[in-house]
Amino acid sequence: MKLKAIIVDDEPLAQNVIEQYALKIPELEIVEKCNDAICAHKTLQENQVDLIFLDINMPKLSGISFLKNLKDAPLVIFTTAYSEYALEGYELNAVDYLKKPFSFERFSKAFFRAHELYVLKHKSAQSISKEETNEFIFIKSNKKTYKVNFSEIFYIEGLGDYIQIHLQDDKIVTNLSMKKIFDLLPENQFYRIHKSFIIAVDKITLVEGNTVKINNKRLPVGNSYRQDFLKFINSNLAD
Repeated sequence: MKLKAIIVDDEPLAQNVIEQYALKIPELEIVEKCNDAICAHKTLQENQVDLIFLDINMPKLSGISFLKNLKDAPLVIFTTAYSEYALEGYELNAVDYLKKPFSFERFSKAFFRAHELYVLKHKSAQSISKEETNEFIFIKSNKKTYKVNFSEIFYIEGLGDYIQIHLQDDKIVTNLSMKKIFDLLPENQFYRIHKSFIIAVDKITLVEGNTVKINNKRLPVGNSYRQDFLKFINSNLAD
């Protein structure tokens, strides 16, 4: 199982060290390098991120402050030259704390600790049987709470800090992130095809080029999602 990670560090040299170490680990993919918390927040909104390599001492907003204000945070490994932050880092449930400069051996040890935690959580979520899972979700929108059956959802569109749930003849806007809503959806019924689109698999009527047609709407398939999506389509292709 491969983890998708981002590097958040204002030092290019530190970014490059982590990136080079990551290239040696097949189970790790760096999807973005960020110089500050603003870039990191935008990346988390637009991409699936399983792990953050997070520097603590950064301009404008420290890594610790960034993590404290983050909803639904992925796994975090702190990277810093300042050991006095170690205790506070662990209190925020960080997986590990790497003091710069760190070796590849120490880096890989921290990563595989995160990888093990991720696998355990993933298996735990998958162990819930279909009979035990709900077929609906409650969504808060405009001071109201809607019950939405998964079978009624056609696709979900990301709108910055909000999402728009498209039903056949209605739309519901709520302030959940794309990652949060995707984690709440049944894994075998929904697929993310773009940083801004999650689709209901059973509502697909046509796949053509880099687009998917759902409810007379053509949705783009993002470049970073295209390969996995085509594998999914081919695995269900009638010979």
